Amino acid sequence: MDLTEQINQLEADLQELGFLLEKAERKRVQELLKAEQKKVEKEITVKRQQKEPTGQERGRSISTLQSTYTVKITNYAWDQSEKFVKIYLTLKDVHKIPSENVEANFTERSFSVLVKDLEKKNHQMTILNLLHPIDEKNSYTKIKTDMVLLMCKKQTTQKWEFLTQVEKLSKEKSNKPNHDDNADPSEGLMNMLKKIYSEGDDEMKRTINKAWTESQEKKVKGEDMIDF
Repeated sequence: MDLTEQINQLEADLQELGFLLEKAERKRVQELLKAEQKKVEKEITVKRQQKEPTGQERGRSISTLQSTYTVKITNYAWDQSEKFVKIYLTLKDVHKIPSENVEANFTERSFSVLVKDLEKKNHQMTILNLLHPIDEKNSYTKIKTDMVLLMCKKQTTQKWEFLTQVEKLSKEKSNKPNHDDNADPSEGLMNMLKKIYSEGDDEMKRTINKAWTESQEKKVKGEDMIDF
């Protein structure tokens, strides 16, 4: 694997770490992901320095780097047939650039695509943890008008309800009841406040303490408890 491909893979890792960080809720998990992000960023810097040319070529390289940067592909859709999962990436004028500028890599549980130098930008997308394994050797891409089509060959003909395991778990989590309908609402409020208090900064703790004191004073006076 040459330096360019190594850098592309590291950048894909960095984007995926950013996605996971957005989803993470536990502080320790967030800290681990941030530490890994810094590690990958350092690796990218080292690889780019190794790749950096000298002299006149360096001047041209810097100019190219300044005019070309990588963006994440977010505009896509997916569909399926009995044999394939199809990913549609909408990219204006992608059919006008050389076909070799569109690179795709497939593994049994992931795929990534890099579209280079399209309107002075590189466009990249990486999807990990596919819902079911695919046949990477028989997966391929097609270039259409303003679109890249990724054909992910299914290993079996079963229907995919989701594209990734993350989407499946997220859906299952959202369908779970968040509270017991018979539970005391005030108990749920107290638990929520305790959680906010334990994780909050000094200003948040002062605000909660003040609100709690005022609510107790009103309760003693026979007034309704303050809304938090």
